[in-house]
Amino acid sequence: MSLNVAPELLAQAEQGEIPEQDFVATVRESLPYAYDLIATLTGALREGDAEFADNQTPPPSEAERGQLLRALASDAIRGSLERHFGVTLAFMNCHRVAVFRPGTEEGPTYARFTSTRSQILNQSPEFRDC
Repeated sequence: MSLNVAPELLAQAEQGEIPEQDFVATVRESLPYAYDLIATLTGALREGDAEFADNQTPPPSEAERGQLLRALASDAIRGSLERHFGVTLAFMNCHRVAVFRPGTEEGPTYARFTSTRSQILNQSPEFRDC
């Protein structure tokens, strides 16, 4: 299980929709490394004028790597984090997550970051088992 869902939230979901802020709080508590990394990158993006901010440092352990992979592999989690932080997420290899300013998805920087060429150029033997 990737999220630690409170019994109250589960009961609410069984009855119908849940508030997105409650879902994001569950993500923050369940996947703190992923949440904090995206929060930090969002802060860096807002402080500067670059089109994106990205992480190039591997997670400290496989547990943190797993959190990041779970957060970005789930459409619901990823979409909620994008809306919560007001960014567009892009993901490459095992830990290189980037936050882009909304509206830049059609631009050349986003296209370059998410291209197959960039994916190939950002591979190395140590990423094969991550």
